[in-house]
Amino acid sequence: MKKPKLKTKRLGDIEYTESSGNVFADLGIDNPEEALAKSEIVLKIQAIIKKKKLTQAKAAKILKISQPKISLLLRGYLDDFSLERLLRFLNDLGQDVYISIVASHSGHGSTMIGDSPSTARIAALGK
Repeated sequence: MKKPKLKTKRLGDIEYTESSGNVFADLGIDNPEEALAKSEIVLKIQAIIKKKKLTQAKAAKILKISQPKISLLLRGYLDDFSLERLLRFLNDLGQDVYISIVASHSGHGSTMIGDSPSTARIAALGK
């Protein structure tokens, strides 16, 4: 993956680089859109586990995976988890997941992941 061209800016004596909006793309990670989408879903999974006060062992039982896999998931090791599997984890944790397909106004579509039907982009797949 080619890194996006990032803008360098100054604030007084401090020089900084402005993000493209996807840290995975900024770092040159392969499939940055998928990595961002997975990360956003896992953040939601973490929040639900915390809200329900589940131990890793209890969460593992609900998600039908081992406790070490839960530990990896919660620490951001996501290579072994597909987007589909992460969405099923949300279902297993009592969440409804909606996928809506609508015509794009820009001519090229994108995929949004979030917890409300707002226009705010949480993670986008595609260009």
